[in-house]
Amino acid sequence: MAEAFIVAAARTAGGRRGGRLSGWHPADLAAQVLDALVTRSGVDPAAIDDVIMGCVGQAGEQAANVARNAILSSSLPESVPGTTVDRQCGSSQQALHFAAQAVMSGTQDIVIAAGVESMTRVPMGLPMTLPAKNGLGFYVSPGMQKRYPGVEFSQFAGAEMIAKKYGLTREELDAYAYESHQRAIEAVRAGRFEEEIVPVAARSAELGDLNELHTVDEGIRFDASLEGIAAVKLIQEGGRVTAASASQICDGASGVMVVNERGLKALGVKPLARIHHMSVIGHDPVVMLEAPIPATQRALDRAGLSIDDIGLYEVNEAFAPVPIAWLKVLGAEAGRLNVNGGAIALGHPLGGSGTKLMTTLVHALHQRGVRYGLQTMCEGGGLANVTIVERL
Repeated sequence: MAEAFIVAAARTAGGRRGGRLSGWHPADLAAQVLDALVTRSGVDPAAIDDVIMGCVGQAGEQAANVARNAILSSSLPESVPGTTVDRQCGSSQQALHFAAQAVMSGTQDIVIAAGVESMTRVPMGLPMTLPAKNGLGFYVSPGMQKRYPGVEFSQFAGAEMIAKKYGLTREELDAYAYESHQRAIEAVRAGRFEEEIVPVAARSAELGDLNELHTVDEGIRFDASLEGIAAVKLIQEGGRVTAASASQICDGASGVMVVNERGLKALGVKPLARIHHMSVIGHDPVVMLEAPIPATQRALDRAGLSIDDIGLYEVNEAFAPVPIAWLKVLGAEAGRLNVNGGAIALGHPLGGSGTKLMTTLVHALHQRGVRYGLQTMCEGGGLANVTIVERL
């Protein structure tokens, strides 16, 4: 079987809800990333076999196959096909897996895996607001409720369950959130995001074009303090999680170009990384957010690696309890986790986060001269993807 290589990886800087990317139609925003990947790889756009794009809120401006609409909004020829996938928060990480599997099979040679989410223009949960007779939302079927009594797909509840299960205090979660901002601030000041970020025009839904480029993740709080974080109200009475220790609502797009050996030869470029392992598992849909732990354990076993072999980890910061619990169970080194900050500081553009995290991971591997990187994230319904890449 052929191997899969990443030859280009790019993302927009994240935008806050109603912020500097809110004026972008999501298909147009994703098109900016597609064009950047073409420029960075030097590929003939007509040679791209497919675009696989993750998106969670497939309604409104993100409906009707946003991947295809992004292609038609870009410089890619109309001969390039596109499809949109939904694995909840792992949608574009799954897009990467599908792209890698396609080129490894030899049925395609050059595939773009990407993701987009405008959480301003298509609010989180919009597709799940249709009325249902059971009052739980159309996504909870009678069969599901019978098998899992009380299931409600509440990620906030899941985060609290994990915090309680692993004995995590409010103070630990707040400290982790503060550290996420500090790492992101350090990364910005050191210029670590410059190569991966695609500069796009800052465009407000209310104010129009702002006549400047958007190049810095808008969610980073450069004035963050432990005192300020500690003052944020709890999401759930008697709980431990607050908005400050949860991922930020975010607008953004990202993508990676994946090729096999034939594609690599056709492009004549050096690969950034090789896909070493891909897997996905299902887990408890009630707790929902714990799946990255068993997923990582199984992935390491199948890859013949230990956690100590992995130089950097990207574990999505949907809520602070998720990466903290992951660290504890895996016995992983905290200094290797989300070294440039995570979604608590940088934002979590849902379907765009998978290839966003991979873009940051691949660039960080090169900046630090590290061989292996691992990415995982919790996903709605109790799912988790794991991707291990090797720097080349």
